[in-house]
Amino acid sequence: MAEVVECNRTAALSDGEANHNTPEPHPMIKFIELQDKQNKATEVEIPVPYGKVAGKWYGPQNVRPIVCLHGWLDNCGTFDRLLPLLPEEVSFLSIDLPGHGYSSRIPDGMVYYQLDCIPLLLNIMQEYGWTKISLMGHSMGAIICFIFTALFPDKVDLLIGIDALKPLNLPRDRFPERLSKQVMKLIEADTRNREKSEPPSYAYEEMIDRLYAGTAASVTRETCPYLLQRNIKPSRKFPGKYYFDRDNRMKYNVIPGWADSINWELAKRITAPFLTIRALDSMNRGAKDGFEETVAVLKESNPRYEVAYVKGTHHVQLTEPENCVPVLVAFLRKYWRKEPEVVSRL
Repeated sequence: MAEVVECNRTAALSDGEANHNTPEPHPMIKFIELQDKQNKATEVEIPVPYGKVAGKWYGPQNVRPIVCLHGWLDNCGTFDRLLPLLPEEVSFLSIDLPGHGYSSRIPDGMVYYQLDCIPLLLNIMQEYGWTKISLMGHSMGAIICFIFTALFPDKVDLLIGIDALKPLNLPRDRFPERLSKQVMKLIEADTRNREKSEPPSYAYEEMIDRLYAGTAASVTRETCPYLLQRNIKPSRKFPGKYYFDRDNRMKYNVIPGWADSINWELAKRITAPFLTIRALDSMNRGAKDGFEETVAVLKESNPRYEVAYVKGTHHVQLTEPENCVPVLVAFLRKYWRKEPEVVSRL
């Protein structure tokens, strides 16, 4: 059964091996913990066959939430600055996808595949006893939501995608070689995982620099700590330093590579109210390739489809959430409905 958990990052040092010689956590770690308390974000854990899915619940716990999915190599912290700005009567469950944040990794020897998140959403629905689900995703999370809604249109009553719309249309001639190299790198990452050795560690400020560079400045230095919060652990070897704790196999996850003609057939199946937010300064190729063609299909087949353009980078919901709020609030006011008979199992 899903349950509320007490998550104190400043106490959870080195897998519980903290002692009086352990340096104080960086002030930003404490700051974000304090913000979570102020925003009444509740840490939750949802059991899955291979462990748990962790996340944060915002808003009333007797209201079925909008389930929020983050992007590739991010975590549920990507929504930390957006969700507190949305209507307080609406609930949100922002989760860490497997291998990210505080969620369990898949077993050794296995491959991360985006389509594995489809049964994950069904598992969450079953755990809470929902017959319907509302979805919001960013980047990879938006793509997962698109696929899920197309496969199960009768189960989704509302869908929001931020700076991604549908699966990438990968070049057919390069796909076999790309996948071959990906599998070999994945095996290397899996081998490193089994060695249980500590990854390279860095000072907190250097972690910010590395994340900032890794996102090509899509995340500002000021907002990097919101993603680092669930993405790093204190080093056992070098006091005062941290290492990235995500599953390195995620760097080589397998994504659907089918043609846009399949995406258009999927789009035709989506009947729920659907909002796409496109960031005008985004460098995300996945938000651009075949975008206008897919939007045209959705507009023709779904009278409740909307697309909005806002100022910001690919991580606009984190760096400039205020730019998304008016569009989101208008969409929620139009289509979101409280289900009073749905009671949280928290």
